Amino acid sequence: MIEYEIFTPRGFIVYLLIINGIGLTAMFVDKWKAEKGSWRIPEKSLFTIAFLGGSIGSIIGMYLFRHKTKKLYFTIGFPVILFTEIFIGWYIWSLMH
Repeated sequence: MIEYEIFTPRGFIVYLLIINGIGLTAMFVDKWKAEKGSWRIPEKSLFTIAFLGGSIGSIIGMYLFRHKTKKLYFTIGFPVILFTEIFIGWYIWSLMH
């Protein structure tokens, strides 16, 4: 059995890669569903993904797929979440070192 500790720098990087991939994919799926006129991913869910660390993937998806770029709360909200997470991460890191 392979044991893997998530609370390591490597585990954290893997988590960030996965959650940002989910954010990118969610923006793609929501855009695709919008074009087809079918079920959509709730905006609350898109913000939750960003809040859980997927803001970079969500921002990339937003501009790559040209989705939600006219909604001010997305164009401002996602970067605010990203910068807040960067600041909190830097602060926690500085306390540890």
